[in-house]
Amino acid sequence: MVKEIDAKEFKDLLDSKKKFVCDFFATWCGPCRMLAPVMEKVSVKHPDITFVKMDIDKNMEIAVEYGIMSIPLVMAFEGGQDVNKTLGFMPEDEVEDFLTDSGF
Repeated sequence: MVKEIDAKEFKDLLDSKKKFVCDFFATWCGPCRMLAPVMEKVSVKHPDITFVKMDIDKNMEIAVEYGIMSIPLVMAFEGGQDVNKTLGFMPEDEVEDFLTDSGF
């Protein structure tokens, strides 16, 4: 299950040092809307990984902090640091590869 979070929840996740994947999106973004069900499906297969999504229009300070200029941007975090990122729509097999490449 992918939970939509705000900037405070994002900072809390970073502070927790947990492994998590964040899908940075916007409601007006077509590829973002296509990626959402893929991320939901993959999240069910990986209950050990926290999957979240963040609307960059509602959380501009995070978008600026991470230099997010294009979306969808998926980032993997571990130990409070980003360990991998990918830009654009991905089918399910590419999301799985992204998780593997991230060490998840």
